[in-house]
Amino acid sequence: MDGRRPGWRACVLSGAVFAVCMAGTTLPTPLYPLYQDKFGFSELTVTVVYALYAFAVIGVLLLAGNASDAVGRRPVLLCGLGFAALSAVCFLCATGLGWLYAGRLLSGLSAGLFTGAATAYVMELAPEGGTSRATFVATAANMGGLGCGPLLSGLLAQYAAWPLYLPFVTHLALVAASAAVLLRLAETVRERQPLRTVRPQRPALPPQVRAVFGPAATASFVGFALFGVFTSVSPAFLAESLHVDDHAVSGLIVALAFFSSTAGQLAVGRVGVRHSLPLGCAGLLAGLALLAGALRWDQMSLLIASALVGGVAQGLAFRGALTDVAAASPERRRAAVISTLFVVAYTGISVPVIGVGLLTGPIGLEGAGLVFIACMAVLVVTAAAYLLRRPEPARV
Repeated sequence: MDGRRPGWRACVLSGAVFAVCMAGTTLPTPLYPLYQDKFGFSELTVTVVYALYAFAVIGVLLLAGNASDAVGRRPVLLCGLGFAALSAVCFLCATGLGWLYAGRLLSGLSAGLFTGAATAYVMELAPEGGTSRATFVATAANMGGLGCGPLLSGLLAQYAAWPLYLPFVTHLALVAASAAVLLRLAETVRERQPLRTVRPQRPALPPQVRAVFGPAATASFVGFALFGVFTSVSPAFLAESLHVDDHAVSGLIVALAFFSSTAGQLAVGRVGVRHSLPLGCAGLLAGLALLAGALRWDQMSLLIASALVGGVAQGLAFRGALTDVAAASPERRRAAVISTLFVVAYTGISVPVIGVGLLTGPIGLEGAGLVFIACMAVLVVTAAAYLLRRPEPARV
């Protein structure tokens, strides 16, 4: 057992670095109402600011999703931490909407570099035979970090001074500590190549991955779309419909969804990867129904229930999807295939969120949310029907 500890220590430390980077991407979530008051922009602008991050992630995944397979994991992750630091600086200097666009763009570049590379890095640093546990560390770091961001900024904005500055100063300190940790970890790519060998890639899959990718990608799309609406729209819903202006409460509800996702990922060990995708799809449908009830009847309890149920379901589906896809991927193309899965997931964050923002003006926040829920329900039912018809055994 003692011989396994150093490997798990490195695996967990790399997961902590992953979590710090992802926390920065959701840090502004409870602060958007403050920025709206300060700069005077609409709810549509909030969704565009939020979605710009997702488009930046997708761009990086397509242009350089395989970069860490060539030049190594650590150089790519250090570059991602650099973009995270620059994003925090943009928010600290914000005197207008342009700074918010720049900050979200840089945050997206950071997350785009991290998603595939950090997931592969965490899994490669684990001891032999620890693939399943390492996958949990990676996905928990991703979702746990996303949950810590709004929780941290919401608490600081509500109970500390300088609500638009202190969260980003804190994150800068965490990024600096993460860079120091990363420099002490080992590189896992043995045969590195020059940066010039990195080429833009189309979303493509090796033949052995395609059979499991369809339902995995669909469930990931719906789960991330649900999170996208929570993080971009829930502060406005709380303020306008429920008259809740407490930034800590706003951050906590968003964080509950991401933390519940981590719990759902942990539950995969009990239900099995093969069953996690169908169960995740059923849970996502229930979470969407609860969100519809919250919007229709202005109920805080239903909103919290939606965050909990939808979060657990997203965790079940996403860890099952990631484990299945990673296990089916050739070693030298693993980061690129994982990046392709994240392209689909982040498309779910961006496109539906902008759609909700566009519809909010003519039909209101409730109507826009219900249209979104109906579309996502159709997708998740389609994925569940496919899984019931053609179940795929997962290889862990």
